[in-house]
Amino acid sequence: MTLAAKVRSHKLSQNATLCASGFNLLSADSPAIEAMTDFARVQAVTIDRSASVTEANARMISRGVRLLMVVAGDEQVAGLVTARDLHGERPVQVAQARGCKHNELIVGDVMTPIGSLDTLYLADVLNARVADILNALKSLGRQHILVEDNDPLTNQPRVRGLFSATQIGRMLGVPVLGFDLPRTFAEIEAALVN
Repeated sequence: MTLAAKVRSHKLSQNATLCASGFNLLSADSPAIEAMTDFARVQAVTIDRSASVTEANARMISRGVRLLMVVAGDEQVAGLVTARDLHGERPVQVAQARGCKHNELIVGDVMTPIGSLDTLYLADVLNARVADILNALKSLGRQHILVEDNDPLTNQPRVRGLFSATQIGRMLGVPVLGFDLPRTFAEIEAALVN
C-alpha cells in the first residue's frame, strides 16, 4: 500500500545554488554500503564470455565503466573482465602464446574466472565502514571486489553489487585515474587523513 503525500510547489529561493554531486559524499567512517554499486538498484553491465575483446572494450567505453560482469549463455556469472584485463599484460601474453593477434582474443581468454573472484558477504558489508572496504581492496591488490548475498526468492547465491576503488575515491573527493593501484590507494589514503 502506498501512502499519498501532499506536496506543494513554491518559487525557487533567490540565493539557491546548485548541489555539487559526486565529491566528498563519504568519509572513512561512512557506512560501506553507501559506496557500493548495488545491482538491485543499478543494472550490471554484462558481456558474454565468447564476445571479442574489442567488443568488450567498446561496451566499457559506451557504458562508462571499467568492469564488465562476464556471463555464460544461461546468464550464469562466469567471471569478470576489467579494462586492465583488456589492455594490460594478460592479452599480450595470451596472444603471444597462441600466435594470434590481440583482436582475435575473446573475453573468456582474458577474464578472471568465477573461481578466482574474491567477494564480500553483504551481511559483513552492512557492518563495515568505507575504510574497511579500502583496506580489503588494498590487501587483495584489487581495484574491485564483488558483494554476494542470497536471492530472497530462490535462496541461491547472487552477485548483489561491487565496490570500486576508483568510485570510492571519487566519492571521497579524490580524482583517481589509471591502473596504478599503489598510487591509487596512496591518493585515497591521503584524502582520508585530510
